Amino acid sequence: MSKVTKLLHTRYRVNDLERTVKFYRDVLGLEEIKRHKSPRGSELVFLKASESKEEIEICFFPGSESVQVQPDLTHLAFEVDSLDEFAKHLAKHGLKFSDGPTTSSSGPTFAFVDAPEGYEIELIQRAKG
Repeated sequence: MSKVTKLLHTRYRVNDLERTVKFYRDVLGLEEIKRHKSPRGSELVFLKASESKEEIEICFFPGSESVQVQPDLTHLAFEVDSLDEFAKHLAKHGLKFSDGPTTSSSGPTFAFVDAPEGYEIELIQRAKG
């Protein structure tokens, strides 16, 4: 039986490549892994979190229609050590949580922040112990 073996990356198309990369790099702390232009002309930037193998591909395709993200369509989830500390970090960038923090019945606490283009970012603080 043929099957996929691992998730490599998730792609998000954006209107403003540099603004979006700056958010993922400076606000979320992701590392830029590579940047190049595809054969069809898309500008691509790959980023990843320090403890993850999977990458995020940010894509700008000149000449395409404007990206309009529908509410609650998709999100990326990242683990953080402390939502309180992350809220302070966001404030330094002029940002705040768009929802939460909320503690789930299973223990973790989560909150959301909006990335450029309207993509949601979920931040999860695991329950202690």
